[in-house]
Amino acid sequence: MTFAVEKPMFEDVSAFQKKREDKIEFSMPKMTTEDDEAFLAPEMNAFGRQFRDYDAESERQKSVEEFYRTQHINQTVDFVKKMRAEYGKLDKKVMSIWECCELLNEVVDESDPDLDEPQIQHLLQSAEAIRKDYPNEDWLHLTALIHDLGKVITLPQFGGLPQWAVVGDTFPVGCAFDESIVHHKYFLENPDFQNKAYNTKTGIYTEGCGLNNVMMSWGHDDYMYLVAKENGSTLPSAGQFIIRYHSFYPLHTAGEYTHLMNEEDKENLKWLHIFNKYDLYSKSKVHVDVEKVKPYYMSLINKYFPETLRW
Repeated sequence: MTFAVEKPMFEDVSAFQKKREDKIEFSMPKMTTEDDEAFLAPEMNAFGRQFRDYDAESERQKSVEEFYRTQHINQTVDFVKKMRAEYGKLDKKVMSIWECCELLNEVVDESDPDLDEPQIQHLLQSAEAIRKDYPNEDWLHLTALIHDLGKVITLPQFGGLPQWAVVGDTFPVGCAFDESIVHHKYFLENPDFQNKAYNTKTGIYTEGCGLNNVMMSWGHDDYMYLVAKENGSTLPSAGQFIIRYHSFYPLHTAGEYTHLMNEEDKENLKWLHIFNKYDLYSKSKVHVDVEKVKPYYMSLINKYFPETLRW
C-alpha cells in the first residue's frame, strides 16, 4: 500500500481518505491558530520518500514487510486475550508520565518506514505542531505527547515483547481482516483466517456495537489506553480514543470497519482525523529542545494524570 500526499496541505486527501469521507460525513473542529502559519504536511518523509510507502525498494522496507508478515500471522483472538489479561494487571512498574517519556528514548519503531529517530522526538514534534495550530486544546497537546508511551512494553523491564506485538498498524481480531490492511496477504497464515466464527464482516461482534466492545490487535495503543483508564486519567473521551486507535489506519485512513462504530466513536473520530495529520507528517530530523518545552508539558501531566501511575 502506498499512502501518497499530492500537495503539502491538510485539505488535500488521498484516495483512501476520500473513501473515508464518503462513508462518514462530519465537520472538522476548527483550528484556533493565532497566525496564518499553520502546520503543513510535507511531501516526503525523513528518508526522502512518500509517507507510508510500503512498496519502495530498500533494506528498511524489506524489514518492515517482514515485521508485518510476523504480526499478521501471530495476532489472533487468543493472543490478544492473553496479552490484555497479562498487561491489564499493570504490575510492571510504578513511575510518572515524564519518566516514561524518557524511557522511550531507548525505543526505535521497526514498523515505521518514515523515521528511525528515538520516539521521544516524534512525540514532541507531534505535540508542538498541534500546540501551534490548536493552542486552546491542551488535552490534545498532552495526548500527542503520550500517545506512543505504550511502546515501552518492548523493553526488558516491561516483558520485552517482540516488536510485532507492540507497534505497527492495528486492526480488529474476531472478524474478517479487511483488505485495506497493509500487507494483507500474510493473514492467510493466521489461524483465525479460516475460522468461520471470525471470518465474516462482523464476526463475533454486531453492527454498531461500538469500538470499545471490539478486540484490537495487541500493541502499544491498547496498553497505553489501559494505563490511562485504570490510573484515573481525566483526559476527555476523544483523547483516550486517539490513544487507543491512532494506529488503526484501516479505519481512520481507509474508512473501513465503520459498521462497528457507535455514535460516540463517530464524534471522537473527528479528532482522530485531526491528530493523524500531526502524528504522521510531523516526523523529521529536526529535534525539539526538550528542556525548553518540558515545563509546559509537566503542567499538563499534573492536570490530567496522578503523580505516579501503575504500568
